[in-house]
Amino acid sequence: MTTTGTQSSPAQTEELLSKLPGTAVGSVKTAMELDLAVRAAKPLILRGLIEQWPALAAGRSSPATLNNYLKSMDRGIPGPVMEAPASTHGRFGYTSDLREFTFSTRQRGISETLDRIERQLDRPQAPIVAIQMLPLATHLPDFVQQNSMSILPQIGPRLWLGGPVKTQIHNDRDHNLACVIAGRRRFLLFPPEQVASLYIGPIDNPPPVSILDVEAPDFARYPRFAQALRSAQVAELRPGDALLVPRYWWHHVTSRDSYNAMVNYWWGACPQGLENPYDCFLSALLALKDLPPSERIYWQAMFNAYVFQTEGSAIEHIPPELRGALGTMPPGVRAVLKQKLRASFVGSA
Repeated sequence: MTTTGTQSSPAQTEELLSKLPGTAVGSVKTAMELDLAVRAAKPLILRGLIEQWPALAAGRSSPATLNNYLKSMDRGIPGPVMEAPASTHGRFGYTSDLREFTFSTRQRGISETLDRIERQLDRPQAPIVAIQMLPLATHLPDFVQQNSMSILPQIGPRLWLGGPVKTQIHNDRDHNLACVIAGRRRFLLFPPEQVASLYIGPIDNPPPVSILDVEAPDFARYPRFAQALRSAQVAELRPGDALLVPRYWWHHVTSRDSYNAMVNYWWGACPQGLENPYDCFLSALLALKDLPPSERIYWQAMFNAYVFQTEGSAIEHIPPELRGALGTMPPGVRAVLKQKLRASFVGSA
């Protein structure tokens, strides 16, 4: 893929994205098939997965029909509502100084928010309002009963509903199954290893998102984004489509109609405490990042050899019974290692 080295116009961006490969389409009928798809670690569009949902039928009918369907189940519990001024054009990301976000989040009534979203349809100067991450099991439990997900029976769904929102490039630490029930959505997807080319913002202001504008990328200012686009793919979703996004895949999400609704499932949470990968990453930032270059080279080699095994096994010469933490760790070895780490961290706190 080539770029001009300048900022792209919306028309040029659409042309650029239209040339990217589309996400693969597959079929998943059982929890076992879903597990196999997750192990493949590639995004996958699943058409027809929610075809029997009453919510999908309501969403295909009209915004008013879906809103009335949802309001009939409202238990009166306030939920998370995000709002951004019309001047943002729906772009949910950072302000120019990267210290704040362009949107605010408040707890609001679900029915009153649905009414407000409906009143603002096709009003270009109206604020962008969206219900985000609403836990349906607690707020609209009847929805969960009427719109079941047999391949993830123990996972609680969340609702995302609102206007033409553009969510900046980010990723999730869990696997994600996103099911569209109204409006069109476009996911622009990047493999996890493209992190350095996506210009992700400060991790101290979670969730960290990209600072570049995917809708009008400035390749002069963000030249590495051209590299990311060479490995990107696009998933164009219509009502009834679902998208599997394996954990850590970066994605930019565009709601392409004035009214959009999606239900998603997150699952596969990482272990907590000493075995949490993100906490280990933060520890590495603290312990390794500011070491002299020669020492960082050493630790990079140690991680590559013993953790990531980028050049094959580095322990073949050690008898299996003597490999300890370098080999496959049985529960006893894990317990001893965790005890040693706890003592070390407590002593240095």
